[in-house]
Amino acid sequence: MADIHFGTDGWRAIIGEDFTEETLARTVDAAARVFKEDRDANPQLAGKNTLIVGHDCRQDAHRYAELAAEVAAAHGFTVKLTQDYCPTPCLCWSVAQDDDAVGGIMLTSSHNPAEYLGVKLRMVDGGASPAEFTDRVEAALLPEAPVARGEFQTVDLVTPYLAALKERVDAEAIRAAGLRVVVDPLYGAGRHYLAGLLRDLGVEVCEINNDEDPTFDGLHPEPIQPWVDRCLAKVKELGYDAGFINDGDADRISAVDEHGNFVNPHRIITLLVSHLAEDKGQHGRVVSTITASALLARQCKRLGLELTSTPVGFKWIYAEMEKGDVMIGGEESGGIGIPTHVMERDGLLMALLLCETMAQRGKSLGQLLDDMFAQIGRMEFRRDGLRITEEQMARFRNEIVSKYEAEQIAGKQVLSTDRRDGVKFCLEGDAWVMMRPSGTEPLVRIYAEAETMDEVEALLAAAAKIVQG
Repeated sequence: MADIHFGTDGWRAIIGEDFTEETLARTVDAAARVFKEDRDANPQLAGKNTLIVGHDCRQDAHRYAELAAEVAAAHGFTVKLTQDYCPTPCLCWSVAQDDDAVGGIMLTSSHNPAEYLGVKLRMVDGGASPAEFTDRVEAALLPEAPVARGEFQTVDLVTPYLAALKERVDAEAIRAAGLRVVVDPLYGAGRHYLAGLLRDLGVEVCEINNDEDPTFDGLHPEPIQPWVDRCLAKVKELGYDAGFINDGDADRISAVDEHGNFVNPHRIITLLVSHLAEDKGQHGRVVSTITASALLARQCKRLGLELTSTPVGFKWIYAEMEKGDVMIGGEESGGIGIPTHVMERDGLLMALLLCETMAQRGKSLGQLLDDMFAQIGRMEFRRDGLRITEEQMARFRNEIVSKYEAEQIAGKQVLSTDRRDGVKFCLEGDAWVMMRPSGTEPLVRIYAEAETMDEVEALLAAAAKIVQG
């Protein structure tokens, strides 16, 4: 029997191996029963009876989504299935906007390679399902797939979602700015949608990697190097103002400045915090994961904003959004969300907000970043994935994460240690290095930030040695 386990955000497996019609039906069957239990036990959900199903651009994703819709409908739910591929934030927004919806089921494998597909579950407000919910789904799994099937509706989720996005930004300022950008959906669920939005706002757009190709032309739909290199080159070739890259389900973003330099999500959220607070007059807490840049802490201190730190995974940011008074939340992998829009990440909205920042301030993306560095300094960052043996992983989990101590790492003094999610060593000069087991892949992720790239590489090398023993 396939091992169905929900990690940091959802369950994922290789299509035709562990991801099959049987495993999908078992997963949706269990999820539907848990959704029903919560609805029947919660007076605030009384009378609600809709589940919304979406899917990305993976091989046979729509066919699998139809199966998911039929299985959920067999439990008596009114099921609405997207008529075409859609971004995960579109599914989340649609759930939050539907007064009859109790939750959503998104078929996607996010940033995983093309051969993967998976399931993300979303709550009544569109937010990520907490561990308590997915633990109950795992416990409710039956050994065999259900045979019952029901009828579903096919609906247009995308059009109203895109219209709502345009309402969130200063369309007049963007239209007057004469911006030119490259859009790279990495063959994912943002293809054509973000480019179309920007064109409607008067932006000149060159979209790449946007064919209907379930192999993704060999690219991993993750907005980091080397997968973003085509976009970096295209921006520099055309001399455009910026480039925006989304992941496979378009809930993450990274960017490119006018010189063809990669702009990581750390810098994006730090810039957007300034834009929301100073240009748009917004306020509230900023929430980030433990892997956030020191730049974000400096920015919040400069602006007098409270910064809340969580473990890795947007579900933890969502939990803080539920408490209220959150202006923006984000993670280093590029997932950034604004709860007044939806309690989830949205890579398309973040691209629009970057355009709005450039338009309102009358500066290119590179100039905006230069201004930001002049105010709060500059830090460099890199994340690596380290594949290790099962024996090394056991040692890492049992010894390194819980017990390992160090006075110095790569010549930098250790000031404090944080073990909320893996192990993070905070170092002198706002530098840090962190090691944690991935929640979505069989590897250890190592992270480092310091003032120079040479220092970052030295920290990563030291961390790899620690992990490998």
